[in-house]
Amino acid sequence: MSDLKRRMLEDRALRDAARTLFTADVAHTRNLLSTKSLSQRVLGRVGDGAKDVLEQAADTADNHRGTIAVLLGALVLWFARNPIMALIDEKFGDTDDG
Repeated sequence: MSDLKRRMLEDRALRDAARTLFTADVAHTRNLLSTKSLSQRVLGRVGDGAKDVLEQAADTADNHRGTIAVLLGALVLWFARNPIMALIDEKFGDTDDG
């Protein structure tokens, strides 16, 4: 067998292998696209990510209950500061009339 014929057979074998791989990739892509739409897949992944974040936040909250209680108390006092200051001013405020 001549060198040219041997190269042609090798090239043909490479071409056939590449075609087989390409058709398998196309079939796989069609299968992925036909089962779910792109938006459904994105929403599914976002939902899974949100579940993971929520579970991690719940675990962290269980481990740091005291810190969270102090922060919530500070927030309540911060938002209620004006009425509290008004009560203190009313009770102990400046009573000079002049």
